[in-house]
Amino acid sequence: MKAQAPGVASENARTLTVRVALDGEVQWFDGLLSTNHYLGAGRPVGDYLRQVVELNGKPAALLVWGPACYSLKDRDQWISWSPSQRLERLKLIVQNRRFLVLADKGQAPNLASQAMGAAMRALPSQWLEQFGYRPLLAESFTDPESYAGTCYKASNWEPVGMSAGFSRHRADFYVPNERPKKLWLRSLCPEARQLLRSVDLPEECRPALVAPPSGTLPLNDEQLGSLFEVFRRGPDPRGANTRYRTGPVLTLTAMALLAGRREVAEIARFANTLRQPQRRRLGLPLKKGTRAFYQVPGYSVFYQVLTRMDPEQFAGTLNGWLEGRAGTLPKALAMDGKMIRDHIGLLTLAQHEDGAPVAVAIYDQKEATDRCEQSAASTLLDQIPSLDGTLITADPLHCQRQNAAVIVEKGGDYLFQVKGNQPKLFKHAQNLDALKGTPFFERAAPDTDGSKSAPFMPSPSNRSKPTLPEPGR
Repeated sequence: MKAQAPGVASENARTLTVRVALDGEVQWFDGLLSTNHYLGAGRPVGDYLRQVVELNGKPAALLVWGPACYSLKDRDQWISWSPSQRLERLKLIVQNRRFLVLADKGQAPNLASQAMGAAMRALPSQWLEQFGYRPLLAESFTDPESYAGTCYKASNWEPVGMSAGFSRHRADFYVPNERPKKLWLRSLCPEARQLLRSVDLPEECRPALVAPPSGTLPLNDEQLGSLFEVFRRGPDPRGANTRYRTGPVLTLTAMALLAGRREVAEIARFANTLRQPQRRRLGLPLKKGTRAFYQVPGYSVFYQVLTRMDPEQFAGTLNGWLEGRAGTLPKALAMDGKMIRDHIGLLTLAQHEDGAPVAVAIYDQKEATDRCEQSAASTLLDQIPSLDGTLITADPLHCQRQNAAVIVEKGGDYLFQVKGNQPKLFKHAQNLDALKGTPFFERAAPDTDGSKSAPFMPSPSNRSKPTLPEPGR
């Protein structure tokens, strides 16, 4: 089958070409929408793309794409991303704002779904060329009282719910319109849903990231209140004359850690992003001479608390709160440790997809002490009641027999990295390359008649059960 150029599709002897409207065609394009579309042309907002679908060289359909809705309950639940991820990655969702078929009803059967499908295939590369980043998901709405959304179904859109039935009245004000719309979503790449909530994004998507505004917390209001209630009862390791109580300081520290901050300076900067109502809820003190300006702790306050507090008690308290809030463990967890300003090490067992901690432990060095990272890992795994169906990944430091045994005993699996600090195990792993049917290693086929080596992967049907290495001490 002959390969087709991007933006060109052949549908049942129809040749559909999708291109971006030229600058000189905007008046013509918007004029057709104003005349023939029941919503009119609309106003360009943000990143805005006009597509022209041509049938045998003549315009057959017009599509308009723009920014996604700020917040949609059903969409956000479908993605399962956090509020901070939504604010940071919202530009990776584009909205189909207008779709107009330039043919009378019945004149060209299936043209609407074919034009929509062709436009969707061309959209990611065209958007990347126009705005410098590749979107991952498309959204659109239909009025169920007027349209069944047949062309969306036929072009593989998925209905995921309804809008709340509000219309924008001003920049930050909405009024009820009593006409909820059906919400449709379509992935623009196979792993779009997972990528939108993952820790790392593809290189072509990263230019779309936007720094979250002030006051974006990793917890909702109810969770914030319950975490504060847990820490406000704790003892203060400092003197009696303290402006900032230990409860708010430890709550801010815990939230910063949950948001991925690891340095004292990062924790202090995180605290400064809180809005005044959030500061008031944490019981932070008022600035002298003001009636509604609440101050947050600075670097020195966090430094004093972190270096004087009982780290085991802090980790235990946070773990208890996490266990009470978490459901079942996710299917893949990563174990990794980070030092906070060379004073306190934080070992986290975090979800692969969004980096949210499931459990934490405190340590003081990487290894060779009773409170090193290796010992903290063993303690952390011992405290988790079950790992059924869960994969634990870790760096070479945690590639230990004891860790592997605990994970397997609790129903989980492990995937540990191996490097030269364990030479026997590392050599054993390399020797697996010589085994016939090894599933994880690529090996070169032997040269024959002077031919060049080519990568060889064993056929799945010929794979024998490999002997897997056991982590060393």
